[in-house]
Amino acid sequence: MKKNLRTLGAAAVLASVSPLAFMTPAAMAQESGASAGQGTDVITVTARRREESLREVPVAVSALSSARLEQTGAVDITALQAQTPNATVQVARGSNSTLISFIRGVGQQDPLWGFEPGVGLYVDDVYIARPQGAVLDIFDVERIEVLRGPQGTLYGRNTIGGAVKYVTRRLGTEPRAEARLSVGSFNQLDAIGTVAIPVSDQFAIGGSLARYTRDGFGSNLTTGAEHYDKDVTAFRLSAELTPTDALFFRIAYDRVEDNSNARHGRRLVAGVTPGSGVLPGIYDTRAGLGDSNSVESEGLSFTADWRVNDVITLRSITARREGNTDTVIDFDGTPGPTLDIPAYYADEQFTQEFQLLFETDRVQGVAGVYYLDGTAEGAFDTVLGAAGITIGTGGFVETTSYAVFADLNFNITDNLRLSVGARYTEDEKTGFVNRATYLGAGRTPLTGGPAAVPLVQNTLYTNTRTFNQFTPRISLSYDINQDLTAYASFSQGFKSGGFDMRGDASLTPDTVNGYDPETVDSYEIGLKGSAFGGLMNFSSAIFYSEYTDQQVTTQVPAGANVASFVDNVGSSTIYGAEFEATVFLADNLTAFVSLGYLEASFDEFIRFNIGTGQFENISDQVVFQNAPRWSGYLGATWTNPVFGGELAITPAVSYRASYNQFEFPNALLDEDGYTLVDLTAIWNSPNGNWSLALAGRNLTDETYRIGGYNFPGALFDNSVIAFYGPPRTYTATITLRY
Repeated sequence: MKKNLRTLGAAAVLASVSPLAFMTPAAMAQESGASAGQGTDVITVTARRREESLREVPVAVSALSSARLEQTGAVDITALQAQTPNATVQVARGSNSTLISFIRGVGQQDPLWGFEPGVGLYVDDVYIARPQGAVLDIFDVERIEVLRGPQGTLYGRNTIGGAVKYVTRRLGTEPRAEARLSVGSFNQLDAIGTVAIPVSDQFAIGGSLARYTRDGFGSNLTTGAEHYDKDVTAFRLSAELTPTDALFFRIAYDRVEDNSNARHGRRLVAGVTPGSGVLPGIYDTRAGLGDSNSVESEGLSFTADWRVNDVITLRSITARREGNTDTVIDFDGTPGPTLDIPAYYADEQFTQEFQLLFETDRVQGVAGVYYLDGTAEGAFDTVLGAAGITIGTGGFVETTSYAVFADLNFNITDNLRLSVGARYTEDEKTGFVNRATYLGAGRTPLTGGPAAVPLVQNTLYTNTRTFNQFTPRISLSYDINQDLTAYASFSQGFKSGGFDMRGDASLTPDTVNGYDPETVDSYEIGLKGSAFGGLMNFSSAIFYSEYTDQQVTTQVPAGANVASFVDNVGSSTIYGAEFEATVFLADNLTAFVSLGYLEASFDEFIRFNIGTGQFENISDQVVFQNAPRWSGYLGATWTNPVFGGELAITPAVSYRASYNQFEFPNALLDEDGYTLVDLTAIWNSPNGNWSLALAGRNLTDETYRIGGYNFPGALFDNSVIAFYGPPRTYTATITLRY
């Protein structure tokens, strides 16, 4: 298969650097639209594609401003996991910049091409379809919003589990220049510079360049290379034109290059091959496949807003994204080729969305049409040294998607509001899968190896399927008084079906037919507002979801082969509760609290039994992955004048209860739960032109697993390996701004 260097890529979108300035609680609240003691009715978000108060939105939303992200020392988008209840946002196993996201137990752990995410990632309203390169570094971000539950009536691509909105700063009309330098543990050295230049009152240009480097947390003891290191270069250019008060145009280009070394795992079970012992260092490996890894992604977007009158605004969002990943994953963690996976991914997408936004005294809403044309392709080799064979797998999925959607809000009375939404989606997917077994342990022609004739053609097919679905939403919200709003909602989410790019037709013949869509029916009641005379702003929700035709990926050994399944396993029930609060304890002390509770279980889990050739219900043997029962966060920001400037100190503690890495429990891989302790201190100069910051993360040096692979048995030499979260680190930062 010819490698396609044009990739859709879930790319890290870069914008101008945000100032590392400390803010008092009042200033921080003002940035997000509120001031201390005013209550949640003035906190502004765009969760429903228009500016409105957080209290009025009948959706569970976590909104983190740039000030809050900086005060907590957030480095990249994975920081959302600590502060957002019932959310998993972390780096994928065996990856440096691939994103794994779950909200309320719904998401995607399998980052293979053609398998769609359950949580939608949007950068300035542009949908990022692929998880590769989607671990976005945080700078020049205005805020990040996390919307929990299905959001198909509001967003261009249906998001069955929820949505993450990364909103960057506009260039504005004032010139500014900023520079930031960070040094830290493991020889961390980060440099970011930006400039915004208003050419005239109507036109501005800007750009930024970022360079991130860090030594590894461990070493590859076979090659001597750094392991868990960071080597990223990124830049962004943008231009904004505001010819009149009614017109706004923005064009932006971004590119990121991640050349960090490949990330391998640490063996948890000793094998019999040389170098297969369990290493004492959790970040060390003996992987012999190599360290070469490259992720390149870029995007170009054009946004146009036309405020036709005081009621109607028209918006167009046009975007194209490309990217490419070349990587190697040593599944066995040994010098030999027991279970080695060299791979590449290539993606590209074009999206076009038109929106009509309208607002009157009694009716507000958004209606839109959405189009996506994307191709995702890739290939990987499964090198089985003990068997003396290599299984080559390659293919592509072409997706054409059309959708129309609308979401309307009716003010029935001054206190009572009804919101209704609907979406119709139609996806056409063409899948091609080529899977063959070759003699010898090495690369196949699919990943650049020499020309060879396969011993067995396991899979070779092309198929096209069309999926369509109508998904509604309805909610009712009521202002109990000027401080409290209650709401109740129902929404349905839809994720399209597709084709298993790993499918082996010789083991599972039905793989050529692909898998069907999945749906979620979600019910939610919530209470938002303020209490204690405005000293506490809070939001809370109780939810219940019925998950149907759930798509689950599993891989199991099958003789001298690995069988892959992407099945619609059946149904499940998910329910839980969430609470978030900001408490103004004093003029210079603000506390932040979040708590999530989640129960998720399979009612039916139908899987194909290779031995019997029958489908079986094994719901009593499986569990949800990445769904801890409890998650919580407690932080506080204390401010005080120091040396003529102001000092802000933010200690924070986050907790995640035990959770499973896969649907099948594994005592070696599953995480027992962990607590992380962080501390950030920021001093801002009297004139605000410069600041100093010191951040300590995971101060107790907690050890916790974030992923793994499970391939037991003699053929794979008991290749059970784990990946771990970062150790204790310290970072010092100086920021200069003009």
